[in-house]
Amino acid sequence: MTLRMALLPLAVGSLVVAVVVAAARIEPVAVSTPAATPEGRAVATQANDLLRVGWRAEGLPDAAPADDLTVLRRLTLALHGTVPSLEEIRAFEADDSPERLRRWTRRTVRDDRFGRYLAERLARPMVGTAREPFGVYRRDRLTDWLAGQLNENVPWSDTVTRLIADEGVWTDTPSVNFLTSQISQDDLDENALAARTVRAFLGQRIDCAQCHDHPFDKWKQDQFEGLAACFGQSGLSIGGMMDDPKKTYEVQDRETLEMTAIDPAFPFGDDWLSAEQRQARPRAQLAAWVTHEENHRFDRAIVNRVWTLMLGRPLVPNRPVDDLPDPIDPVDRLFDDENPHAVLDLLADDFRASGRRLHRLVETIAATDAFLASTRQPDGVDSDDFDRELAEELWAVRPLVRLRPEQMIGSMLQAGSVRTIDRDSHLFVRFLRFVRENDFVNQYGDAGEAELADRSATIPQALLRMNGKLARELSEATPISAAGRIAAVQKDDAKLVETAYLVCLTRRPGEEEAAFFVDSLATADNRERAVEDLFWTLFNSPEFSWIR
Repeated sequence: MTLRMALLPLAVGSLVVAVVVAAARIEPVAVSTPAATPEGRAVATQANDLLRVGWRAEGLPDAAPADDLTVLRRLTLALHGTVPSLEEIRAFEADDSPERLRRWTRRTVRDDRFGRYLAERLARPMVGTAREPFGVYRRDRLTDWLAGQLNENVPWSDTVTRLIADEGVWTDTPSVNFLTSQISQDDLDENALAARTVRAFLGQRIDCAQCHDHPFDKWKQDQFEGLAACFGQSGLSIGGMMDDPKKTYEVQDRETLEMTAIDPAFPFGDDWLSAEQRQARPRAQLAAWVTHEENHRFDRAIVNRVWTLMLGRPLVPNRPVDDLPDPIDPVDRLFDDENPHAVLDLLADDFRASGRRLHRLVETIAATDAFLASTRQPDGVDSDDFDRELAEELWAVRPLVRLRPEQMIGSMLQAGSVRTIDRDSHLFVRFLRFVRENDFVNQYGDAGEAELADRSATIPQALLRMNGKLARELSEATPISAAGRIAAVQKDDAKLVETAYLVCLTRRPGEEEAAFFVDSLATADNRERAVEDLFWTLFNSPEFSWIR
């Protein structure tokens, strides 16, 4: 039996792990960490109070906090799609401020990787995952533009307004790719755009209302048609995506089979638009209606989606992220002591009141007890009396969530390097990551628009990690790999094992783990090969593939 096969059972037996770094001769790099501000803290405190109300009502103990390194790993996975690098871990540990988690949350949000990663996540409900290299749709242009909007902290309402209402050429005005993504054979699919708009920006599914009244909700077919008609004047021209006042949106009457013109209309909020806004183009009116401050669906939708991206499950349990229940009127909420969506409404209200900026929203969510909670049940609690499923639903325990494919490959690539892989990395490193990432995701299986739904691991996915070319290459001890550099620099076996755990799992090994691997290194005929086996084992441990 090879050392690699001998090490695997030990790694597979470990599920919840943690990592930091103490490689004495790999020095930390000075990193500018923005100071924390009190913005959003009061709201996070209010959210925590609401969470505790739910815990008390069900007899659940308060959530136990996770350790700081575990939270750091969650932050970088949620906002950058990767585990933290060794140099980031060292810089984080060098910050001994009691505010370091808030400071590092802000630093993570202000890193340009934040926009690039979140842009892809937010683009999926807007335009799907299909890429058209030619023609009138450029998905890459859309995601690049969206990344810039996110990194510049442009109000989400301004970004969505441009996506819905902009005119121009898809290359020069990237936002119009939201529209051109629904063009087939030069014809714009108004129905698809109406459904996308409501699902992506209002967090509700009205697709079936295209053909008939919604069987389980109050959405009606004529309401769907009124929204679709807002795109009825839009189409391709010599100037790109433009609106033509002479065009109309028509549907076929089921009884007469004749085509009937439908005027743009909104299902509710008829009085929201000003007289000036009502004189604008239909798409501009639609954008104003979608983002209107009275349209609470807009704020709830993005809050729920960002929460799901950060914590792995929607705030509203047992419902898809893009199928929220109708909001409760704010006046009615004053008299409702049992609002089941109180945390969602609180965060949505703050998001709207604070200018609809995603940086503030992310920092607020990251400061909640739900985000900071441990995946373990609190100490001293009898397991027989502890309802873990209920505790997870109420965020008294952090749910264990599998890494999505892009997080898996991002983490493997980052763990294969001691330095942070970002825009300052060598061009070759960035190109290699791009190629490897695309190849791995295609082989591993991309859930597409359903990436935030619950999913199970598959045997082919496990085999790809165990036997795939990438895992083998990343665990090789080369002059530029983490395994090779750590093996060359760190001659102390205990420090080497500790560093490997930090690089791969963002935690230090337990005593039993450390003793096992140190002994394996000490007795190995080939130390370099033993280090490769150690990295391969950590890559394939269950803990590596979970957000704990």
